[in-house]
Amino acid sequence: MPLSRLLAHTADAVRAVRAGQSLTDALAACPAEARAGTQALSFQVMRSLGRARALRQQLARRDPPPWVDALLLSALALVWDAQAAPYAEHTLVDQAVEAAKQRERAHVAFVNAVLRRFLREREALVQRTDADPVARWNHPSWWLRRLWRDWPQHWQALCEAAGEHPPMTLRVHARRGTPEAYLERLRAAGLAGRAVGPYAVQLDEPVPVQRLPGFEAGDVSVQDLAAQWAAPLLVGAGDDALPAGARVLDACAAPGGKTAHLLELADLDVLALDSDPARLARVGQTLGRIGLHAELKAADARQPDAFWDGRPFDAILLDAPCSASGVVRRHPDVRWLRRDSDIEQLAAVQRDILHALWPLLRPGGRLLYCTCSVFRAEGQQQIDAFLQRTPEARLLPSPGHALPLPDNGAAATAPGQGTAAHDGFYYALLRKRPD
Repeated sequence: MPLSRLLAHTADAVRAVRAGQSLTDALAACPAEARAGTQALSFQVMRSLGRARALRQQLARRDPPPWVDALLLSALALVWDAQAAPYAEHTLVDQAVEAAKQRERAHVAFVNAVLRRFLREREALVQRTDADPVARWNHPSWWLRRLWRDWPQHWQALCEAAGEHPPMTLRVHARRGTPEAYLERLRAAGLAGRAVGPYAVQLDEPVPVQRLPGFEAGDVSVQDLAAQWAAPLLVGAGDDALPAGARVLDACAAPGGKTAHLLELADLDVLALDSDPARLARVGQTLGRIGLHAELKAADARQPDAFWDGRPFDAILLDAPCSASGVVRRHPDVRWLRRDSDIEQLAAVQRDILHALWPLLRPGGRLLYCTCSVFRAEGQQQIDAFLQRTPEARLLPSPGHALPLPDNGAAATAPGQGTAAHDGFYYALLRKRPD
């Protein structure tokens, strides 16, 4: 497909994100034959959108029409760093102008003038935008302030990590094999990776799931390394392991990766809950692929009367709705879609769910609270406040905030890359005091 068409579709996606639509939804509207290429370009644009906006403001003080602006932002984000550019700079500029001819002929000369001027004055323009923190770190200013406040020693590294390509990590079905055995299957298929956990394999290079041996049969699933910590933490081990048949509530289950892992590890009676019926259907599809079963209910976890039969649960997994600030490498549009006020609103929802679910837990039972967030308001501060108002709750040894940084743990980096081996998560394992 011509690059000009991919750039036009990329501009469509960027315009949609700037209007408040998720990149996932925007890409779903892209023609199937152009989707993969558009996604690759769009992800790179999202990772440099702060720089591109600052450059465009230097080059054209007045905002052009939305689609033209999105095209300029896309081209500037792709071309500003010559070492990271996916195509030769003159090719990108020529094809961006061609995209304008296809969609906005009245603005072709403007697009051409802006981009040619950038190529002539690149060094000075980039140097000037270096003084803008949003351009330098490619995150909104409120996000930078919150990172600095929460992680004064790590905020810059967190911003840099958010611009990296994440590794592809797999979870081996514990009832069907081990990471070491699956690595042999990968090698036979011409793929390379390494074991990075008791159930985890990290690939040297991402591949379509169709190339993974046994994927359709459910032998392996795609799941980030940090996300794989949830099920073992809740199931426990040795004398503290959940017994066979234990009643478990997965309170915000979609898309079902953690639900599946729970059932792969133990024979449990699992109720998988989600407020969105469409997303809940994905849990059923996930479990169907791996050949395991849970009861599925569409309901709001804050309203137990809509789903609870009165029998207490032995364990509850609360993967709470959050900002997704810990998975921004995988969803680079998140930083541009969120607002500072969203964090307090999400923290209120998390607090309400915790308050609603705690009474459903039997005395002596355990609840695992987790979020894929690096913000303390959605992690440590949330649990500190819960413990203060809930005297019968006790915090058990837990990972706490696991930051997506290259120095986190033995499996620190993907082979040949500077990326962190896992996404950012927060985990707190709570036990209810026995009567």
